[in-house]
Amino acid sequence: MSQLADINGCVIIPTYNNEKTLAKLIDEVLNYTNQKDVIVVNDGATDSTPQILDSYKDKVTVVGYTANVGKGNALKLGFKTAIEKGYANAITIDSDGQHFPDDLPVFFKAAIENPGALLMGSRNMGHESVPGKSSFGNKFSNFWFKVETGLELPDTQTGYRLYPLEPLKKMKLFTTKFETEIEVIVKMAWKDVKIIPVDVKVLYDYDERVTHFRPFKDFTRISVLNTYLVTLTLLYYLPKRLFKASLTKDFWVKLKNDIIQPNETNLNKSLSISFGFFMGIFPILGFQLLVGIPLAMLFKLNKALFITAANISIPPMIPLLIGISYYAGSFFFDNDTLIPDFSERTLDSIKDDFVQYAVGAVIFATVAAIASFLISFILLCIFRRKKIVKS
Repeated sequence: MSQLADINGCVIIPTYNNEKTLAKLIDEVLNYTNQKDVIVVNDGATDSTPQILDSYKDKVTVVGYTANVGKGNALKLGFKTAIEKGYANAITIDSDGQHFPDDLPVFFKAAIENPGALLMGSRNMGHESVPGKSSFGNKFSNFWFKVETGLELPDTQTGYRLYPLEPLKKMKLFTTKFETEIEVIVKMAWKDVKIIPVDVKVLYDYDERVTHFRPFKDFTRISVLNTYLVTLTLLYYLPKRLFKASLTKDFWVKLKNDIIQPNETNLNKSLSISFGFFMGIFPILGFQLLVGIPLAMLFKLNKALFITAANISIPPMIPLLIGISYYAGSFFFDNDTLIPDFSERTLDSIKDDFVQYAVGAVIFATVAAIASFLISFILLCIFRRKKIVKS
């Protein structure tokens, strides 16, 4: 108990219709906490949860909603309550029985050693009880978290976490359901909060566990959130991160190492450059990196070389690229002008010009990709003297 007091922390338990596991969870959590250091958020439960919580009214703080409003809103109410009570840290634990309260000391110890850090309970997603869809969803979430923050975490979907509450005081969270847990860790990473994974146990008991995750609806909501976060990353947080990093010597050393990568084959380097030129010219101006970076990561290309080559579409080059693309499309539209005729504009003519540009851009991007691949591959074979070590 003293360890929880040492970090000025509390435990938040959001719950919705988990009557089979809730009482046992609260009893076990109370073994590691002082009374009233546990905040249970009733998210409008319609089973016997209200009666169960009534029996603990002298031991825990109960807050909540009369109707179900989503896990995200339940967490936000829990954070608000913890902040109002003056806590500096809050540990969240799911009430479906998958988490073990005897892992709480792991968080206490890590929090004492890393004050101000966000601690993420890292589950063993290879455990035999873990459903395949949960393991896939976690890998999917981990991938996008890395795209959005540049950080790698083994488990970004865990509900077992220790949050430092100070960063949350001024943080605006817009989501309301399961996706809130992604939104909050990404925004904490953007605020340069240190994020540390800690190993915890996991159990999916199909006889007792009740999950309220709706695969289609919630996966769609998470995808919409990731699209929003990736867009913000590319427009603001990635440039900001690169600018801050560029002021350090380590950045240039790392960039050089990322580009050189002595163990990387000439073929992969050439493909990375080629793909960069292709995406830089492809007719999705403004979204090349949004689409290209995840694909480069998926195909294990050299991201530094890809981004460098994709910057062929920097603003001063855009008029030239559009002009060449428009001209290239003329071979299919019997219009060999470099610039469209703007004297008389109609919706049909604008549509025709755009289609001509788009077709030409695809052709131009393909030719540029092939040419850049051949040139870079030949030059690398000639001038790259360091022996490639096969991994």
